[in-house]
Amino acid sequence: MSIRALSPEVASQIAAGEVIERPASAVKELLENSLDAGAKTISIFVEEAGKKLIEIADDGFGIPSAELELAVARHATSKLVRSDDLFSIATLGFRGEALASIGSISRMIIVSRVESEREGTRIIVEGGKSKKPIKVGSTVGTTVRVENLFYNVPARLKFLKTDMTERRAIDTLVTRYALAYPEKRFKLSQEKNVVLQTAGDGDRRAILAALYGVDVAKQMLEVIAEEDGYKLTGFISPISLTRSNRRDITFFINGRWVHDSALSAALLQAYHTLLMVGRYPLTALFLEIDPHDVDVNVHPAKAEVRFRNQDKAFSFVQRSARKALLAYSPVPRVAPSLWGTARTAPSASTSVGLDWTIGHSEAVSSDQLSVDSDQSSVSSTQNATHSNGEQTTFERIPLLRLIGQIGATYLVAEGPDGLYLVDQHAAHERVLFEKLMAQREMKKIPAQSLLTPAVVTLPPQSAQLLISQLPALKNFGFDVEEFGSNMFQVRAMPTLFTGSDSSTALRALVEDFEEDESPLQDEVEKRIAARVCKRMAVRSGMSLSNEEQRALLNDLESCDSPRTCPHGRPTMIHLSVDLLERQFGRRGAR
Repeated sequence: MSIRALSPEVASQIAAGEVIERPASAVKELLENSLDAGAKTISIFVEEAGKKLIEIADDGFGIPSAELELAVARHATSKLVRSDDLFSIATLGFRGEALASIGSISRMIIVSRVESEREGTRIIVEGGKSKKPIKVGSTVGTTVRVENLFYNVPARLKFLKTDMTERRAIDTLVTRYALAYPEKRFKLSQEKNVVLQTAGDGDRRAILAALYGVDVAKQMLEVIAEEDGYKLTGFISPISLTRSNRRDITFFINGRWVHDSALSAALLQAYHTLLMVGRYPLTALFLEIDPHDVDVNVHPAKAEVRFRNQDKAFSFVQRSARKALLAYSPVPRVAPSLWGTARTAPSASTSVGLDWTIGHSEAVSSDQLSVDSDQSSVSSTQNATHSNGEQTTFERIPLLRLIGQIGATYLVAEGPDGLYLVDQHAAHERVLFEKLMAQREMKKIPAQSLLTPAVVTLPPQSAQLLISQLPALKNFGFDVEEFGSNMFQVRAMPTLFTGSDSSTALRALVEDFEEDESPLQDEVEKRIAARVCKRMAVRSGMSLSNEEQRALLNDLESCDSPRTCPHGRPTMIHLSVDLLERQFGRRGAR
């Protein structure tokens, strides 16, 4: 096969594939152009997750009419002059590829006007071919309208994810930049809904309140540190406020969002020994350093960077975050004189708040709510099969005799064949999950109306996910309705969770969401139930009374799959008598 040069159209589409991977990529490039142009107000309008329309309007400097045709050409930029400029980049854009790439895979219309001109100029680029610019009336600034993205690259269009996922990617992107530039006014509209609108008053905490709710914003810890030319500002969450994944760890370097594993590792190192394994903080941190000390020209999407001194950056972030954590949440010290003292029964503030006696006759404290007797036998009658009809593949555990609790996390019990260490959180997850699924199979999930409905504010991307799950949520006894932009009202919840925080249950649906969650990947309702039960289950570090410990063991014995939680994590460790005897040398060492 002979070698030949690619046509300009094909070359442009190949280059566009490196820069514009999805609709959110186009939004990012246009948004960064608006910020580089000094815009104070930026409006983004999206239809059909960006595939049909992306329109971004700003009040920035604009593009002179004589330069507009050049602006849509490849490698045309006002931000670089010499090759040395690549090593001291102070703007978000610099390659001169964005407009040309977008124009090659869409129908793009740009209208722009600078303050020194009385009229604006419009240019149309379709499939990489631009038409002659014409004069039009417009205000100062630039409006870019991108229609039918990927219309001439059907393979790329086919491999886009669902509209829900693509919308969430756009929501997440704009949310990050709203946090990074609180002095700018952002407005994001998806179809007819305004999903994000900021005041542009420079108050980051107010933006956090709009995204995550007032309660979360109040808890966030402010970070302000400066050392040897490095400056770190932003917010990190206290150790009591965590997520199940790294999705809410956000870093900006010199105003640019980046995904840097070293910075994430530094942040997590700051939380070392303070967070439970598998839990991650919610953060929005902004690092400012000399542009000469960071190289941003290492990735087509400019999402990765390379530091001149990575160890210095790592150490600075780790120490700054740790200092803020310890300043607000000092590590508690326990006097040796308190060691070995008797543990008191949990107070009302540390009580589980759930009815541990469903299916059992043991009494609990009077502040716990009771459940109707027709619910009490749900878990105890499920013996041969799971609540979903599948045959159990787990060996049933024997009757256990409670010995006590260790570290307010593990229950110690004796069985006829040895010692059992039970993870109270994982065990309670399994108990709640099987009871909830059993009630669902019986089509009888009792719900309790809340005296005062709980109002929950979610980030735009999470709100979109929750809306899609509302019908399934209703099947589990939750009465949830939209209550404004990215706000929801919880009016009722399953009786099984009575006494627990309803807003916590709602957040569990979106904060713990994983697209590839296993083993419940293809079963939406079971995935929802598992996530809610995980959040509602008793936490590690919570002291339980003897009655609560015994009730948990009894409930676990009645489960069809008592050895794992719904997500597959083990609920217990079994140390057989034979193993104990070998460890103590009673039968000889291995």
